[in-house]
Amino acid sequence: MSCPFAPTTPAATGRVPVPATAPLAGALPEAYPEQVLDRHRCVEDPRTVREVLRRAEDFVPDNALSTVVPLAPATLRRLAAAGFALPPVLASASGPGHRHVRRVVARFFSPARVGTQAGAVAGLVREACAGIRGRLEAGGEVDLAQEVAGVVPPVIISALTGVPNPAHADLKRWSRDSLELFWGWPEPGRQLKLANSAIAFHAWLGEAVDRCLAEERASPDLPGGQNLFAALDGAGVERDRIRSLGYFLMIAGQETTAMLAQTALSTALADGRWAESEGHWADCADPESGAAASRAVVASVLARASSVPTWRRVVAADTRVGDEAFTAGEHLVLQLSGGQLGETEDASLAFGFGLHRCLGAGLAELEAAVILHECARAMPDLDPVGVPQWGHLLSFQAPRTVPVRVRPSVPVGVRA
Repeated sequence: MSCPFAPTTPAATGRVPVPATAPLAGALPEAYPEQVLDRHRCVEDPRTVREVLRRAEDFVPDNALSTVVPLAPATLRRLAAAGFALPPVLASASGPGHRHVRRVVARFFSPARVGTQAGAVAGLVREACAGIRGRLEAGGEVDLAQEVAGVVPPVIISALTGVPNPAHADLKRWSRDSLELFWGWPEPGRQLKLANSAIAFHAWLGEAVDRCLAEERASPDLPGGQNLFAALDGAGVERDRIRSLGYFLMIAGQETTAMLAQTALSTALADGRWAESEGHWADCADPESGAAASRAVVASVLARASSVPTWRRVVAADTRVGDEAFTAGEHLVLQLSGGQLGETEDASLAFGFGLHRCLGAGLAELEAAVILHECARAMPDLDPVGVPQWGHLLSFQAPRTVPVRVRPSVPVGVRA
């Protein structure tokens, strides 16, 4: 069993599809330690998962921002002393309050607004690739996860919402630490370190909310001329809930999208057979058909090894779904990618279903596909180094790194 976000030894190596080696691509109970399975019931049948998500009153999202395992008393005291709190909002809320907030947020992630970001994503990828070209030409190795996939999503989410980002290194550290604290199973000593990081992130968000609410300059690029936090404030959403939404949005809006792009890059680069085709990096690099090839890679990754392959629900009252009985208070882990969905290349649940379907689905797909296409176009002569080393938590997974080098005896090329 791997530790949260520690390298996971691949289940298979060599000429094996990258998504097939993902830790959450198969039977979920095999991926989790006993302390997680003692508190959660895994639901893997796609029809049952879809029905659970559809019945939002019977299966509620109250545990969406709860820790997977109980926090130690010392960790709880540290969080309480700092005033750390994440009241229910959006992904962790239900009822009229959820719908009210969702309507406000949805305006910032409309298909039309998301579509306008394709050029910006492409430009950021080209700039990142130009920055690493010299090291590759000199015979070095470069991690595309850190140097390309990780740098794009924060810029785009900020452009769409009007909410500023902290320093990039802080954002990445805070995001990863919060993912592990809430969706991992860290030991008590590790919990305290993660809690201090979460407290710093929470404090920065409080200051960011204040700055955004005090902003008087209208922006014609934003809905109603307001940043997202100001729009929520104008809709009557309390400040603490705005901060709670920002906490989740800044993680989901950039870290999980970067993880999806990492998996797509690793998949396209890998030697071997995948999805009835070979040579995906070359396919994705093609100036004419590469965009479509990249979208196809991303779609299959979403079906087989999404960066968010599970999500949680709590059973509100004793009920049944088909032949399955569910008891009030049960904590469920729903499989959204991999398993039967992966076998049939069905990505229909990859971003959830029903009232809580991810508002950033279109943005994540666009960013991952454009990152893959533009990176392959800019550097068509790359080879992967080694096999993917995965990290995973309850609901998140990705190759930790995507190391590459120039193919031997072939100089790196850059296409305009």
